[in-house]
Amino acid sequence: QKTYVRYTEIVRQHILKQIGGYEIETLTPLVIQQYIMRLLKSGNLKTGGALAPNSVNSVVTVLQNSLKSAYAVGQIKENIAGKIVRPRTVEKVTSFTVAEQKKIEKEVFTANKPRLFGIVLTLYTGMRIGEVLALEWSDVDFKKGLISITKSCHDGLKPDGGLKRITDTPKTPNSVRTIPLPRQLVPHLRELKKKSSSKYVVASTVGNCVAVRAYQRSFEICLKKLNIPHQGFHALRHTFATRAIECGMDVKTLSEILGHKNATVTLNKYVHSFMDHKKEMMNRVGRLL
Repeated sequence: QKTYVRYTEIVRQHILKQIGGYEIETLTPLVIQQYIMRLLKSGNLKTGGALAPNSVNSVVTVLQNSLKSAYAVGQIKENIAGKIVRPRTVEKVTSFTVAEQKKIEKEVFTANKPRLFGIVLTLYTGMRIGEVLALEWSDVDFKKGLISITKSCHDGLKPDGGLKRITDTPKTPNSVRTIPLPRQLVPHLRELKKKSSSKYVVASTVGNCVAVRAYQRSFEICLKKLNIPHQGFHALRHTFATRAIECGMDVKTLSEILGHKNATVTLNKYVHSFMDHKKEMMNRVGRLL
């Protein structure tokens, strides 16, 4: 559902406005490439300036999927989706240092605010924020030491413009997964469950579910209190992956825990961390020789 809403926004805000008037037969690779260049130069709807390459790539994704579908049903004679050149992007993966991570953990465990435990849970499992906030106690198997991730949530809009919580399937089929529950978290989780009156692991003070934006804001306040430079909640997931690599976890295992499509996705995203780990391993070998 979240993907549907996002794609609908892209079509309405970007595609229809600039190339919606073209007959599909005249929508050539050149026309589309020129359109992409315009987005990169002046596609930002708020400022009139450049649209970020990542955002442009989202538009290209919708276009390519649409063209593939058009070809499949015989609306166009040639599949030109593969002829579209995407803008280059460099994904900046940021994570917290070990010292910052320890400060965050200490704050969560001493703040006497049970709902903040989702922060530590993310640090030790790499779950996405929507997965953490949708996690129910029934998804936690204390006996086997496993967490089942079968759903995610996000903030949607009501007809009156207000926010509502939408619970859906996880981001991709690979995101439906079962991951080990770190042993050091088990006592904390058991204690949290004893005091909880909610079906959710992360809940409000009255036991209700927590909105994604509200939880992001709580994390921002936490970082500000600790004088840690601002990073988004997703940096906690990156921190887990970075620590896992530093501890020697293999890429396939990490990929499955994170819910990536395949190990290549994980390797490409954390290539620098893997390279740093390889260098450290080589240095250790060198010291033994």
